[in-house]
Amino acid sequence: MSTTPTCAQKAPYPVAVEAGKDYWWCACGNSKNQPFCDGSHKGGPFVPSKFTATESKTVYFCGCKSSGNGALCDGTHKSL
Repeated sequence: MSTTPTCAQKAPYPVAVEAGKDYWWCACGNSKNQPFCDGSHKGGPFVPSKFTATESKTVYFCGCKSSGNGALCDGTHKSL
């Protein structure tokens, strides 16, 4: 098993989230339902990360799976 996540894409995923709703971000990069978890991580070292929206707005979920900001993009994809 690799200890490095798969880069799903070198750009963030813009998602309109709803206040109070939970979202499970794919940390392994193998989900077919990016940027969200579909269980593809099972048997590997990665687990999904829970993101709870505090307000209804568009957020940018990390697509490269290397963000230092957890589920949200911090621009790391620009240096890959």
